[in-house]
Amino acid sequence: MKAREIREMTPEEVRRKLEEMKQELFNLRFQHAVGQLENKARLKQTRRDIARLETVLKETTRNPQAAKA
Repeated sequence: MKAREIREMTPEEVRRKLEEMKQELFNLRFQHAVGQLENKARLKQTRRDIARLETVLKETTRNPQAAKA
């Protein structure tokens, strides 16, 4: 997921996607602990996607005028 795609979303959609990604990360960690995770790179990618979501959400809540530009 790219930051440009996230910036096109509404803050509510970003929050919803953030919760989905956190749940996915939990499931991936659980699978990794049990030994069922095949693609370990998904852990890193999911963490980075969560960071992007949180960054864009913080940007839009702190300065909504700049986020629209």
